Amino acid sequence: MKTTKLNQLFIVAAIILLHFPLNIWGQNQADQKPPLDLSGYNFMIANDLGRNGYWDQKPIATAMGDWADKADIEFVAAAGDIHHFNGVASVNDPLWMTNYELIYSNPSLMLDWYPICGNHEYRGNTQAVVDYSKISRRWVMPSRYYTMVKKVDKQTSIRLIFVDTAPMIDKYRNDSINYPDACKQDYKAQLQYIDSVLVNSKETWKVVIGHHPIFTYTTKDESERLDMQARLDPILRKNKVDFYVCGHIHNFQHIKQKDSPVNYIVNSSASGARPVKAVTGTVFCSDKSGFALCSVSNSSLMITFINALGETIYSYKKEK
Repeated sequence: MKTTKLNQLFIVAAIILLHFPLNIWGQNQADQKPPLDLSGYNFMIANDLGRNGYWDQKPIATAMGDWADKADIEFVAAAGDIHHFNGVASVNDPLWMTNYELIYSNPSLMLDWYPICGNHEYRGNTQAVVDYSKISRRWVMPSRYYTMVKKVDKQTSIRLIFVDTAPMIDKYRNDSINYPDACKQDYKAQLQYIDSVLVNSKETWKVVIGHHPIFTYTTKDESERLDMQARLDPILRKNKVDFYVCGHIHNFQHIKQKDSPVNYIVNSSASGARPVKAVTGTVFCSDKSGFALCSVSNSSLMITFINALGETIYSYKKEK
């Protein structure tokens, strides 16, 4: 009889211990998701898209359409690798249909898309990516790198700079066979442009969007990050950029370096994800595929990660 009671007590204690860390973990996750306020100026960020509808691309495109409608977004920022695996050959390449036009067909996504090239675009005809602006009403790419200002309200605005990162990285510049257009670009002139725009920026918020990360967990060549840290990051730090948002790594990461004012955001792939783990500076990471939603007001800018099921898995709000 005593043995039976002891066994019962042991089972109860084990259940409590098993549930206790789960409850704490759940609370921590809740703390990472402030209330989602969609009353401000909203836009979406997606990257690493083009898989001809396969992997997670179609369900994520559906979720993007649902959230675009729910948040009444103003535009989509397409942060590179719209076309896996070898870019496009021309503005008439069938991949424009199978990777983009026929996949993102929700009426709520029939608005301006502001793209940049990723490393996969650089395996093909990058000028065709720019020139597609003459073909598609919603493809708005004035050049390989560019800037714009969006008004949030009478007192608030956001400066966005879309940058072309592949030419900043020697790995691509030195491989003229696989990345024929990379070595043709003057990355130093681009860096001067980015700096000049930021130096003169008076907007409330400053966000830079590129394809390659500066700090991240990845198994990709470390030389990529070292080149980005040496070339682009000093400009972002000097000008106190609020967010640097990128893709390339196919998972979600939010990294904050102690000595930098910049929040480094890695937006996951919109067509398939890879493993991830925490590194120095990691605030949050997830191996889910998906996209990001940005909500801007006069006092805050919030970035929310959304997975392939359309679920919000993390939000970060920076306030001013």
